[in-house]
Amino acid sequence: MQIKETFLNLTKTYKNAINRLEKLFDPEFEKAVKLINSSDGHIVVCGMGKSGLVGRKISATLASTGTPSYFLHPGEAIHGDLGIVQSKSIIILISYSGETDEILALLPALKRLKVKIIAMTGELNSNLAKNSDIVLNISVDKEACPLNLAPTTSTLTTLIIGDALAVSLMNLKNFKQEDFALTHPGGSLGRRLLLSVKDEMITQNLPFVNKNGTMKEVVLKMTESRLGLALIGNEEKLEGIITDGDLRRSLLMSDDFTKIEIKDILNKSPMTAYENDNLQVAHERMKEARLQSLVVKNNDEKIVGVIQIFK
Repeated sequence: MQIKETFLNLTKTYKNAINRLEKLFDPEFEKAVKLINSSDGHIVVCGMGKSGLVGRKISATLASTGTPSYFLHPGEAIHGDLGIVQSKSIIILISYSGETDEILALLPALKRLKVKIIAMTGELNSNLAKNSDIVLNISVDKEACPLNLAPTTSTLTTLIIGDALAVSLMNLKNFKQEDFALTHPGGSLGRRLLLSVKDEMITQNLPFVNKNGTMKEVVLKMTESRLGLALIGNEEKLEGIITDGDLRRSLLMSDDFTKIEIKDILNKSPMTAYENDNLQVAHERMKEARLQSLVVKNNDEKIVGVIQIFK
């Protein structure tokens, strides 16, 4: 079988599995979402092998989107790590067959702890399903593996159900960008949402040019600062700005650049931001206006910096 044909067969199998998953939707999923949303405890996700790898991702997605969660390896759980499971915890056990030894070995202890158990399994009559409070059906017609053995399609459906749980909970919790930023401080979005303009603005060697200066001074200041603009005026009073785009347009319109004066191409009403403005909001304003730079003021209306965004 050719590589392309294999690829297309796999994507077709996955598409069919997703379509089948839509038809398998039942009240159990809603029960699971509502149970998790009403819980004061952590969500513990547990799975072995490939199910464990997918479980780690599900747990990480839950935790990063407002639902506290841990991943628990079943092999480690029966040797002491089960201690992270508390009476208020909800545990999600993942086993396609529903008969994974390491998973079933946890059931007696979980029953004694009286925690709620959500099973993710492809076998609704399995021992796992029979001993769970809620059962989420992750069954597939066939695996994408040509031997129908390696977990492929089934890991996809498990992941989809896990993501669907997380997204449904986000909606119920009214989880916002600001909340996302708190759990992703190292990411680009998190950084912008948590920082203010003053945290990123450029404050050194600002390219100020006197309003009575020359275009040569404008070009020199613009080149020295590498900001792509010149600030006409001073910190106390900004007369306007001239950008490198303004310069290019003036060159195209004039036969003699030496005759161009600052006042001829000065933008007297540039868009500005305040140093305490949210960085994300400032970036969005710049994108909407198709700007690469914003002049920054403080509360006294003095010019204190320039913020830039690179496309």
